[in-house]
Amino acid sequence: MDTHDRETQPASPLIAPDTNLMLPVEPDLLVETPGVIPETEGPKERKPVSPLRESLRRLRRDTRAMVSLGVIIFMVLLSLFGPFVYQHLGGIYDSPDNGPIPATVYRTFYHQELSRQDELPSAQYWLGTDDLGRDILARLMQGLLVSISVAVLVEVIDITMGILVGVLAGYFGGWIDQVLARLTDIIFAFPGLLFIILLTGIFGTWADTTLSNIPIVGPNGNARLLLVSGALALVSWPLMARLVRGQTLQIKEQQFIEAARTAGSSNFKIIWRHIIPNLFSIVVVAATLDISNTIIGEASISLLGLGVQQPGSSLGLMISEASNAVDTHPWEVLVPSLTLAILVLAFSFLGDGLRDAFDPRTKD
Repeated sequence: MDTHDRETQPASPLIAPDTNLMLPVEPDLLVETPGVIPETEGPKERKPVSPLRESLRRLRRDTRAMVSLGVIIFMVLLSLFGPFVYQHLGGIYDSPDNGPIPATVYRTFYHQELSRQDELPSAQYWLGTDDLGRDILARLMQGLLVSISVAVLVEVIDITMGILVGVLAGYFGGWIDQVLARLTDIIFAFPGLLFIILLTGIFGTWADTTLSNIPIVGPNGNARLLLVSGALALVSWPLMARLVRGQTLQIKEQQFIEAARTAGSSNFKIIWRHIIPNLFSIVVVAATLDISNTIIGEASISLLGLGVQQPGSSLGLMISEASNAVDTHPWEVLVPSLTLAILVLAFSFLGDGLRDAFDPRTKD
């Protein structure tokens, strides 16, 4: 067979393993070209990570912030579910003053055992009793609930008013900005703590008689919670409004806002879909840091006797009641004081961690 016949002869067939088909084999697929590295499929491209997810990843790497978050979660769970668990772990107590009573009675924050005053921690009273024979642990958990409830309520009002006023003033400007700016200036003109003392002093008695009829608040000295919360929110929201206004002035000059206007989006749609979502990080950080000031403010009002009243309980009220016995029974002051300090520091450290996570440039 000559060379021409060999060149015109068809390629060698390849028998498929599972079929009887004769498949032609391309010579180029069988012969490797020397010096040429076969192309391989590169690694798959990762999907871009959203800024929020990247911020949360940085937050998880912040040990101090995560420990603080754990402390806050523990205290919230303790204040919500601790009283129920604590009251169901005790048995019947044969009280010399009240006869046989269950733990659901003597482990409440308002029950008094006058024959068990100023006791050290024991199996019945895990943190001891105060000068009126009341369970310190039960009062501590109630005080935590009061502090956290006031802080949450104040921040809800603070964020709502701050975003509403700040966005309107920063986005529209003009006379709207001038009116809202003068309103915040009027509030800033009054010293915050003095203004709160004035409000609680004037309307405190009214709150005790009127707000105590609300089922959620109840009559056990907690009627002033709404009054204290409103007073604290009234002096704190202008700071949030100014912060939001400044951020809104920067956001509305961005190109995506101009693109939304060019596309025919209404002002309401631009504010709702573009301005407010971009305020998320700064509002969360500011609110978290402000919670510490709110907790201290509520404790200060109760310490002065203008907040939660007897037989209610708050951390400030517990410190005030035990201050006279600091020499003889120091643990009655140390327990609520340390709890208050730990709670405030936890929110402060968490706020610092959130600030560093959302804006790493601020980290020292």
